[in-house]
Amino acid sequence: MRLIPWEELPVDMRLDEVRPYYDSLAKKRGQLLVKRLVDICGSAILLVLLSPVFFGLAVAIKLDSPGPVFYRQVRVTQYGKGFRIYKFRTMCNHADRIGAAVTAVDDPRVTRVGRVIRRLRLDELSQLIDVFRGAMTFVGTRPEVPNYVGSYTPAMRATLLLPAGVTSTASIEFKDEARFLQFANDVDGVYLRDVLPRKMEFNLRDIESFSILGDFSIMLKTVAAVVGAGHSSSGESSG
Repeated sequence: MRLIPWEELPVDMRLDEVRPYYDSLAKKRGQLLVKRLVDICGSAILLVLLSPVFFGLAVAIKLDSPGPVFYRQVRVTQYGKGFRIYKFRTMCNHADRIGAAVTAVDDPRVTRVGRVIRRLRLDELSQLIDVFRGAMTFVGTRPEVPNYVGSYTPAMRATLLLPAGVTSTASIEFKDEARFLQFANDVDGVYLRDVLPRKMEFNLRDIESFSILGDFSIMLKTVAAVVGAGHSSSGESSG
């Protein structure tokens, strides 16, 4: 993946707080290229191998509730660009119009099939499409909705130097994110005030210490976390 010249970054990213992270990544352009090659080859192979699972999930979702198979919400990726993420739909149609942007435990918007899909983390599989087309990468900061990105501190904007990721250290540490929001009256407010800053500490640390070996380590830890916590609910944004 290409790291554009500092002068070409969006104005709201050309900040003193972002510069150290940019300089660190600029020294690793070769590894960034390998990262993109891994994304293309890995996502292509997995899309082929998992095509029967995609088909089965699509049928189950359509039989369970009215609405599309995929949930296509606008998220933010590299350099602050918006894209429409692919997620297998686990909630009632238009769930984002009738509740918070993140999902709490026992959210009534989640469908019967959706609860199973979330418990097994299968809703994220469709993001292989986003990885293949370059909107996302395997390891990187999870993509947030635009209004959350609008609340980023100057340092947090450094996470936009790389494409949004399917997984990250923060994803592993906050794999049961919904439980942090379980008793919140203002879910969005608590997420922005308490949860997001803590996740960003991990995300910024990952960017500062980025390496291909580090990415593979995070992917292996993610697999272990999913296998070991298959019974818990996802706290990912509504969809």
